[in-house]
Parts: sequence; C-alpha cells; structure tokens
Amino acid sequence: MAKDDVSHIGKIIEITPEFTTVEIISSSACASCHAKGLCGVSEEKVKVISLPTDPYASYSTGDEVEVVMKKSMGLKAVWISYVIPLFILMILILSLSSVTVHELYAGLIALGGVALYYLLIYLFRNRLSKDFVFYIKEK
Repeated sequence: MAKDDVSHIGKIIEITPEFTTVEIISSSACASCHAKGLCGVSEEKVKVISLPTDPYASYSTGDEVEVVMKKSMGLKAVWISYVIPLFILMILILSLSSVTVHELYAGLIALGGVALYYLLIYLFRNRLSKDFVFYIKEK
C-alpha cells in the first residue's frame, strides 16, 4: 500500500461484467480485543461496495482482496460533506443576523441553504461518483 492510499481488506461476493461487489467488515479499534464478547462496546459493520469490474483481473468470487482509494479523495469527501456545508451555515446565520433578521428565521433559512446544498450534491451524484473511484488490489 502506498503512503497516500487508504485501503481495506474485503471479500468478493459477486462479479458481473459491469461491477464487482466487495464486502468490507469495518471494526472498531477494540474489535480485536480478546474480551469483546463480554464487553459489548466493540462493534463491527459490514459495508458493501460496488466497483467497476476490471476485465483483465484474475480474481473470483470468495477471494480476499484489498480495496484501495487515494487519500486525497477521502479529504475531498470530507470537504464536500462537512466543511462546505458548515461554511454555508455559518455565513448565512452570521449575515442574516447582522441585518437584523429574527434568529428563528435566520436559523431556518441557514438550514434551508444547507439542505439546498445537499440536494445539489444528490443531483450531481453521478458526476461525483466518477471522481471517487475505488480499485482492487489482490492480496
């Protein structure tokens, strides 16, 4: 794994000509503890990712693979999903409050602005999905 990559180990559950479906089990830091069965704090989540199928790859269903994404794409996702909406929220609240709009209305308009931003993200999801590409490396 390169220094600027983020990877997870997964298992191939389905291969079609268009997509390869990989199941990743993400676990909390304490999931590897010997007392996790007694503790009840540890958690594991199963995530299923569909990736474009590489026609030249030699893996098959049930193989353990490494799903990799560039670290910069993860940072871009954080900016798109958290930082930009926070800026929109703060700019709208502060600007509307400074022009003496009632606090309730300023808050509702700011939430509406963030909701509009997320609606635009939803509408452009196909374009964004082309930017966020995972790929498979065999273990």
